[in-house]
Amino acid sequence: MKANEIATKLGTSPSEISRWRKKYNDPDNFETAYEAACAKYTKILELDQTTHVSQNSGDNEWYTPTEYIEAARSVMGGIDIDPATSDLANGVVKAAQVFTLDDDGLKEQWDGRLWLNPPYAQPLISQFCDKLADSVRAGTVTEACVLVNNATETQWFRALIDVAVAVCFTAGRVRFWSPSKESAAPLQGQAVLYAGPNVSAFSEQFKPFGWIALVQR
Repeated sequence: MKANEIATKLGTSPSEISRWRKKYNDPDNFETAYEAACAKYTKILELDQTTHVSQNSGDNEWYTPTEYIEAARSVMGGIDIDPATSDLANGVVKAAQVFTLDDDGLKEQWDGRLWLNPPYAQPLISQFCDKLADSVRAGTVTEACVLVNNATETQWFRALIDVAVAVCFTAGRVRFWSPSKESAAPLQGQAVLYAGPNVSAFSEQFKPFGWIALVQR
């Protein structure tokens, strides 16, 4: 399999695949090692999908801890819209307008101060992040706090960075909560990205969770 095909499947770059091919130093057996890596990656992706609010049904429901929501509300002065949520999750978020799995928030217009914890699986995460970026540029979303994995190498993370003014990289993995299970953390760290005019407030509210990076252009 070509390096660009492998890279697309694993969400990395062809140069990174080529580097690991050379490091492995056994071209004839690389594909076997690659298949094993793919199997592991698929399992990780399946686990990651079960630790997120996008799975709005049964035991797969996982929600953002209250302290992150309260920090976002303090920064923005309120939350007007959460386009990827459930009625139960909104008991904590308290957004004035919500779109659930049944509503399909991707088809709706997003307005005002937004909180977003998007579905982590592809292609949904890219679609939600792209829509947010477009909504910020269009001016319909005036402020936004977005909680995602800190996958800085991905296209969807770069889409968020393009409109963000600050990022909080959490010191530890966020422990999402469930109404029917004990809390659980994804398999990698998270980041909260902020778009809006209140950079100082964001830095002050989110610095207890990790370290703050200001986006410079």
